[in-house]
Amino acid sequence: MAKGPRVVIHLECQECRKSGVPGVSRYSTTKNKKTNPERLEVKKYCKYERKHTVHKEIK
Repeated sequence: MAKGPRVVIHLECQECRKSGVPGVSRYSTTKNKKTNPERLEVKKYCKYERKHTVHKEIK
């Protein structure tokens, strides 16, 4: 169990979510809620789109 303000978050591909592609690319990582209270946005590789796309934090 992690101590302190670090929490596990999940990132989801926004292009897969908009288009009707079967399957959605998701990554899990950690972030510090104290220093970054807003939702995280990162460019990651999507295996369904076969390119780098924006992945946003989901709940």
